[in-house]
Amino acid sequence: VQVMESGGGLVQPGGSLRLSCATSGIPFQTYVMKWFRQAPGKEREEVATITSNGNTGYEEPVKGRFTISRDRTKNVAYLQMNSLKPEDTAVYYCKWTILSEDKTTVNEYWGQGTQVTVSS
Repeated sequence: VQVMESGGGLVQPGGSLRLSCATSGIPFQTYVMKWFRQAPGKEREEVATITSNGNTGYEEPVKGRFTISRDRTKNVAYLQMNSLKPEDTAVYYCKWTILSEDKTTVNEYWGQGTQVTVSS
């Protein structure tokens, strides 16, 4: 499975961005997908989660502003980020934890990261 992120960039405070995390390779149906971020000088932190049955979860700093979703037919996930703040500036990473089709193995796949900068 290959993972490709896109959608980062520079935005003013209060603005919006949508990140995408696409997979390619072997098909899969059962997974947990997470977005993380890492700001300069800080540890990587979890941002949001979505499971293959559609359950979602958010960390407190982004609740009410970020929305995680996925296209089940394409195994692509998104992170819609609204009301962005300077403290949201970070490299954003996606991670897929995937159960193999024969249900014998679990593997993790990370995206390469995409820079989000919130500044006026």
